[in-house]
Amino acid sequence: MPKVPTGGDGAALPLSCIQRRGEILFIIDREGVDALIAALRERGFEVVGPTVRGGAIVYDQLASTADLPVGLRDVQEAGTYRLEERDDEALFGYVVGPQSWKRFLNPPRSVVWAGRREGDAIVSTVPPEPPRYAFFGARPCEIAAMKIQDKVYLPVGDTVYGPRRSGSFTVAVNCTEPGGTCFCTSMGTGPGVSDGYDLSLTEVIGDGTHHFLVEAGSDLGAEVLGAITGTRTVESGEVAEARSMVAAASDQMGRAVETLGVKELLYSNALSPQWDEIALRCLTCANCTMVCPTCFCSTIEDHQSLDGVEAERVRVWDWCFTLDFSYIHGGPLRSSASSRYRQWLTHKFASWQDQFDVIGCVGCGRCITWCPVGIDVTAEITAIRESDLRSRVVPVGEPELRRQPT
Repeated sequence: MPKVPTGGDGAALPLSCIQRRGEILFIIDREGVDALIAALRERGFEVVGPTVRGGAIVYDQLASTADLPVGLRDVQEAGTYRLEERDDEALFGYVVGPQSWKRFLNPPRSVVWAGRREGDAIVSTVPPEPPRYAFFGARPCEIAAMKIQDKVYLPVGDTVYGPRRSGSFTVAVNCTEPGGTCFCTSMGTGPGVSDGYDLSLTEVIGDGTHHFLVEAGSDLGAEVLGAITGTRTVESGEVAEARSMVAAASDQMGRAVETLGVKELLYSNALSPQWDEIALRCLTCANCTMVCPTCFCSTIEDHQSLDGVEAERVRVWDWCFTLDFSYIHGGPLRSSASSRYRQWLTHKFASWQDQFDVIGCVGCGRCITWCPVGIDVTAEITAIRESDLRSRVVPVGEPELRRQPT
C-alpha cells in the first residue's frame, strides 16, 4: 500500500481518504488538476497529454488545464472523426485521437546506434538521456497497450523503450463516456483502470458538481499528491458515484467482439472467402497499424555522413500492409491485399497470443475510426465466425482446408 501523503499544508490526509482496498482516495477540482500538472513539471517531468491540433485530439506538452480540450467531445464512427462542443466544461469529455503513447516510448524514428571514426578506431556516441515523461490523461485501454508493449520490449532490454518507460509517470483517466468505436469491455481493458498507473482520475460532472476522484496507484503517485494543494476528503457516496459512472460506460459500448476461441477461429479460417471480401474495400494504406497503440513492427535504416566519419543506425516504424514489409529475393511474400489484412488481423488476435500470451488488441477502436473506408475489425471477426470453415462439410475427394496460410 502506498504511504499516506500529506496535504499541501503538510498535515497528513485523513484516513477517510483511504479506500478499503488500500488505495489513497481524495477529491480535487480543476485548480487541483493544475496543481498536479505543476507538481509534475517541478519534479522534472515533461508533461504530455491531450490537446487540440488540426481538428483532432493529439498528445503534446501541457503547461496547465487550459491546454486540454476543455468542453469538447470526439464523435467517432467507422471512418469518421470530428470534434464538437459539449454543454459543460469537462476536461476529459472525449476518448482517444489518432496518436498513442508509443509515439513517446518508441518514437517513429529513433537512433539505436551512432558512432564516429577516430583514427583507426570506431567510437560509439553516447546517446542523450531520454526525457522523463509524465503521461497525463492516459485511458485504461492505453495503459493496457503500454503493458502489452512492455512484453515486447522489456524482456529483450530494448535501449530505446526501456529507459523511457522506466522513467515515466502515468496519470490515468477512467472513461465515463465511451466513443462510438470503443470495445474495451470485450477486451477486458476498460473502461476503468485496474493497475499500471501512478495516479488515476475520474471526472464527475452533474447537478452543479465538477470534481475529480483521485486514486494513488504507487508510492511515487502518493508522494506527488502530498505536494499539491486543494485536496479534500472523500464524502459519503462520492466513491460509489464515480464507480457507477465508469460501470455505466461499460454498458454503453457501441461495439463488441467475441474473444473466446478467436485464436483457433482465425488459424482455422486462413482460406475464408471473407479475406477476399475485405480486400475489395481495403486500401492497404496502413492507417490501422499507424494508429494502433500496440503494433510494433519496424525496419532499420543505416545513415552515413558524406565524409564517412559519422554513421548511425535508425529504427523506423514499419507496417505489414506495405509490399516491402514481406519482400525477399524474388518479391513480397504477401502481394495481395487479402493476405496482408489477414496477416495483420491474425497476428493481432491469434499469433500474438502465442508470442506474448495476450491478445494484441485493447479495444480502443482507433483502427475502425481512422480506416478511410470504415473497415470494422469487430464486424470482420464476427463475419468470419459466422462463416467458420470448420462447420463446413467437405465433399468426398475435395482437398482438406489447410490450417494456416502459406
